Amino acid sequence: MAIQRTCMALDLKDDPELIATYEHYHQPENIWREIPAGIRDAGIVDMQIYRIGTRLFMIVDCEEGTDLKTAFEKMRALPRQAEWAAFMAGFQVKLPETLPGEHWATMKPVFLLNESLK
Repeated sequence: MAIQRTCMALDLKDDPELIATYEHYHQPENIWREIPAGIRDAGIVDMQIYRIGTRLFMIVDCEEGTDLKTAFEKMRALPRQAEWAAFMAGFQVKLPETLPGEHWATMKPVFLLNESLK
């Protein structure tokens, strides 16, 4: 299976207690069970989130040819996904690069090793 990767960024509010709570709810034992199931049901193969300071970096892997916008729209319609998104919005700062109603901004690839070796 060929994979397409999208990288996204998001800023959290600069509050150590809020950041700790955000991380708490993303731990396997604390995340709402419907959330990972909805991510998979939307066609996302893998998703990882990393943090440095208040900046989050998310890697989203889908099968090649998947329209990520459509996958996210499908995910929002699944059980508890909209509730989760509203809950998480309380921790987040909207980036100027995002569309209305969105918080994650898609990052532009700058260097891809495999493309450089062709």
